[in-house]
Amino acid sequence: MYTIEVDFEVYKQLTVRRATEDVSHNDVIRKLLDLGQSQTAPAAKVASGPTPGDWVAKGVRFPVGTDFRANYKGVNHTARAEGGALVLSNGQRFDSPSAAAVSITGSAVNGWRFWECRLPGKSNWQLIEGLRR
Repeated sequence: MYTIEVDFEVYKQLTVRRATEDVSHNDVIRKLLDLGQSQTAPAAKVASGPTPGDWVAKGVRFPVGTDFRANYKGVNHTARAEGGALVLSNGQRFDSPSAAAVSITGSAVNGWRFWECRLPGKSNWQLIEGLRR
């Protein structure tokens, strides 16, 4: 997955066109460009049972060693999937991406839109929201 920069007005228009929270900004852009639905399946979905140490959140499996990152107010934050949890670089452990995000922001935030992940063996980062399909 790639990252693109858009101005605030474009972001607002993309957000308004999302019928539900299940519709991603990528889905909106694909529709506007008449590309149809993406043919790629999310890589982190639970296909078989999780292996020991994997972190599973809302049916999405993040293998041990999955790296996470987020930038909040100009500060980079990192975490890793290990021991069945999302573990921040300071050692705090969380069962949900939102709880981890709230610990950073101090206010309610959708962790599925806050965190990006890089699965083991991959080089690309992607918003974890895109894995909830």
